[in-house]
This record gives sequence, C-alpha cells and structure tokens, in this order.
Amino acid sequence: MKLLVLGGTAWLGRTTAASAIAAGHDVTCAARGTDVPHGVRQVHVDRDAPDGLAPLIDARWDAVIDVSRQPGQVRRAARQLRTDRYVFVSTCNVYASQAEIGADESAPLLDPLDTDVMTDPEDYGRAKVACEDAVREVFDIDRSAIVRSGLIGGPGDPTGRSTYWPRRFAAPSNPDGAVLAPDAPRLPTSLIDVRDLAGWLVRLADGAGSGVFDAQGVPHPIPAHLEAARAAAGHRGRVTVAAEDWLAERDVHEWVGPRSLPLWLRDPDWYGMNARSTERAVAAGLERRPLESTLADVLGGPVVSGAGLTDGEERELLAQLAV
Repeated sequence: MKLLVLGGTAWLGRTTAASAIAAGHDVTCAARGTDVPHGVRQVHVDRDAPDGLAPLIDARWDAVIDVSRQPGQVRRAARQLRTDRYVFVSTCNVYASQAEIGADESAPLLDPLDTDVMTDPEDYGRAKVACEDAVREVFDIDRSAIVRSGLIGGPGDPTGRSTYWPRRFAAPSNPDGAVLAPDAPRLPTSLIDVRDLAGWLVRLADGAGSGVFDAQGVPHPIPAHLEAARAAAGHRGRVTVAAEDWLAERDVHEWVGPRSLPLWLRDPDWYGMNARSTERAVAAGLERRPLESTLADVLGGPVVSGAGLTDGEERELLAQLAV
C-alpha cells in the first residue's frame, strides 16, 4: 500500500508511520517537522497555507491517514489529495453528551465549528466534528473511516495521563510507600495503547473496515486501573483514598496537568466519556493489549513535567489526611 500520513512527527502520527513501515508499506509523511521514523519518506508541507499541499498534488495514494484538528486543513486535504481511502482520526469529544454509559456511534454530536481554524481549546470537539464533515463531503462511507478515539496512552505519552500512576507507584513520595488516590469507585477509565491504535489505523487504511468507529480501551473503574498500575510497578505500600470534595477544597485538579490526580473526574455527567461502546471497532479488527502491559511499558520512559502531584504536594496532602 502506498500510504500518506499527514503528520508523522508527533506521537500518534509517528507511531502510525512506524507501524506502517513495520507492516511493509510504502510510507510518506507530510509535515512541518522532520522527526519521521526510519524508512519513511518525508515531504515538508505547511497545511495552514492555502497551497501548502502543493508538493503532494501530483501523486496518487492508496490511502491517507489524517490526525489534524483544524477544519481548514482537513477540508483542503480531502479536496486536493488524490487517494482511494481517507482515514481520519477524530475523538470521542465530538459527542454532545458524555453522561451515558455504553453509548455508541449513533449518539448526537456537538454543532460543528464554523471556522477553518480552532483557536480555543474548548472548541476541540466542535472542530473535530467539522473535520469529520469535511471528510464526508468528499468520501462516501465505503471509502473512508472516521475513528473517534478515546484517551490514548502508552510509551511516549506527552500528557502524563497514562504515565503518572505507574510511575507514582514505582517511586512513592514518602518512606512508607503510601500513594494518594481519589475516592471515586464508580468512575470508569479507559486507555487505548498508542501502538494498538496506530496499528489498527494502518489496517483500516488497507481496507479492514469503513464507516465511523469509537476506539477506546477496555473500561476499568479507577480502583481497578490503580491496581493494574500497582501491579506493573510492584508496589507494596498502601493506597490512601481521599474524598473528592476534600481534594477539590485543597485545589487538587482533575484529569491532567499540574497539581492533579490524572484520570480523575468528579462530575458523573462525564463518566460515559470513558465507557462508550467499542463493538463496531472490535468487529473491524481493533485489538487491545491488557492495561497492565501498557502501564508496565511506560515505567522506563521520561517523567512528564507538570503532570500530577509533585512529591512535596503529595506528602503535604497525605500529612493533612493523617491529622
């Protein structure tokens, strides 16, 4: 297969290009960056420019894989590139509601962003809806695959959402090995390994399936996720849970970022985000490795700066709980 990856220098795009090379395909990456996998042909493009895809216009591709979040970029690529198949990586953030457990691809979407350029991160879901619409305007359902990805994790995760917990259990902040966690027993988590998603994107590009797919990891309540992280790290200390209101009162943040407990969500109206149906994706060949395997594989990677609680912050909070 002659494959074009639009991107290929950042995390998911680069892993996808590497997966395609490993599968024996002829791969070109089109990006502003230069850090492409060995064996990939790299073409410099600026997708923000109206004629930015000019170096690619005369070629023909068996398939294109696109990970952009900018509607204008996707609109130009879908219209200008000559290809038999278009695989677009979207997000489960496109859905109008994240409350329903087990919802599938038929759930209502947000209104599409009505500009070519997303400037506010709060518009991420709406921008991806507009990108999906741009693909559908050109490619019918048999010639395209739209993959609404859930939270991606694994080696190279730049956010710390999949790396914080195994690394925290591997290196506790205090001598007795206690680790602070939220008391949220019903909160679902799901994590799709970047390698599993990338390999499946390549297979979709090669004709494994068409249509719209929700692609997430297998859901686990956060206590089970933490147990998998403990097992991966060989942790033998205790897990000290704190009430969600108590954490919020002490300015501990949710989901990601500094002074956070990654993956934690307080509002039950967001619980469905990590527990959507993946039946269609699995039927189209999506294979997911065990969560513990993914978490074990991030232990040797770099520490993500600014993700989760620092050692000092965790020790301070644990000391307050002990009073």
